Amino acid sequence: MTDDVLTFAEGRVGRIRLNRPKALHALNTAMCAAMLDALGKWRADPAVEAVLIDHAEGRGFCAGGDIRMIAESGATDGKAAREFFRVEYQMNHRLFTCAKPVVAFMDGITMGGGVGISMPAKCRVATENTRFAMPETGIGLFPDVGGGWYLSRLPGHLGEFIALTGARLDGGECLALGLATHFLSTEKLDEAKARIAAQPQTIESILVSLSAPTPGAKIAAHRDDIDRLFAGDTLEEILAALEADGGDWANEQRATLRTKSPQAMKVSLHLVRQGRRMPSFEDEMRQEFAVASRVVQRPDFAEGVRAVIVDKDNAPRWSPAAPESVTDHVIDQIFAPLPDGQQWEPA
Repeated sequence: MTDDVLTFAEGRVGRIRLNRPKALHALNTAMCAAMLDALGKWRADPAVEAVLIDHAEGRGFCAGGDIRMIAESGATDGKAAREFFRVEYQMNHRLFTCAKPVVAFMDGITMGGGVGISMPAKCRVATENTRFAMPETGIGLFPDVGGGWYLSRLPGHLGEFIALTGARLDGGECLALGLATHFLSTEKLDEAKARIAAQPQTIESILVSLSAPTPGAKIAAHRDDIDRLFAGDTLEEILAALEADGGDWANEQRATLRTKSPQAMKVSLHLVRQGRRMPSFEDEMRQEFAVASRVVQRPDFAEGVRAVIVDKDNAPRWSPAAPESVTDHVIDQIFAPLPDGQQWEPA
């Protein structure tokens, strides 16, 4: 077990409290295993009627996964990285299938792995501090932890937009898009948690009674642009549409995409498009595990981590550097099912 996440019963609820503030509560394998174990125990415990997920001190709810460890593993045999993804995805799946209501308090940075532990929740509480994103294309990765499932189910082509650009959304935008179900001010969070622990059968009414006025969703002004410009069948078509538009917003998005890994963007686009036809969340996680197992050992991931996290020069040298050089054959290889005995399965 680990002190990086605290799992305990309080009143009539199970509490999962992320406790790794110096890393913005980024998840490691031990944390995922502890959460998986706690959820398994609470599943059959009649004294636990709901599950609350939040974080201890610090400005992040959860900034993602232990990227440095994953990159170091990917540079060798990839075994530790695959084990991390296997346990993390089992934990994501257990949250998704939890029969008891789950409430996630997305107060602060909610990115990558933080999305994976908040999106399965029945109630997802945003605040004025929420900063939601799936920024993986900037480090040669892709929006995993169920990103292909959640993003593909957003209206229009918002899923493609968020997956490709890594756009950061505030709490009001999360509520407007359905990524959050409630909006509370931070000063009301402790009261909400205490009342839910005492009366978990009235979660919805508690959150509604404490809800704050929601700020306007800035992204709403660009919904038509997103649906029009991110509708292309291929990454090349999307880039061409942005260039042809020529407006300030389109040019800004095109400039953003030019900084991302072409391979990662093609993987992410394919993931979102396939996600719309995925029969179950279990199937989604099985596919994402196969993709993650391969992507972490490809050059762009190591280069992205070097540029953004290690050297911090923010000047990655992607290989291939041009979208047209990332062939359909490469994408098919990345998405191919793993051999029997290596595939992901639920816990």
